Amino acid sequence: MELRSVQELMDLLHACRGAWDTPGRGGDPVDPHDHALQTAALVRRSRPADKELQVAALVHDIGQLLRPADPADHTDLAADTVRPLLGERVCHLVRLHAGGRVNAVDAPHADDVLRLRQACDAGKVVGLDAGVMEDWRTVLELVAAQHSRLGAVD
Repeated sequence: MELRSVQELMDLLHACRGAWDTPGRGGDPVDPHDHALQTAALVRRSRPADKELQVAALVHDIGQLLRPADPADHTDLAADTVRPLLGERVCHLVRLHAGGRVNAVDAPHADDVLRLRQACDAGKVVGLDAGVMEDWRTVLELVAAQHSRLGAVD
């Protein structure tokens, strides 16, 4: 799947509501929708100016929804899905958020990846109000527009 618009991404994020983790993954206590909101809110609090990192936090697990039977590959699937719309940095952060795959090539992103991982681990609180998905539309539109402008220059 390749996302072509912020609306397509918003539809996908809304579809995460009630979509519980696949069996055998340890069963997170919150659904992917709430997890996305909580993770993004935590990143926003620690890095208010870094919209791309916030967006990476919001979309980092959409691969689980796209291919629930293959949770091991969810990071690559999510990264490849958001790249056309949100750009290389968001793609890279999403790809690296799980596991210990940060190497010397990825070192410039190591702090951001660590921040995303920490927020991902902490963003699993049952009943925590982290806002609503629609609150993120403007941020998604800003990051998509920035990527679109940068892509036009390349």
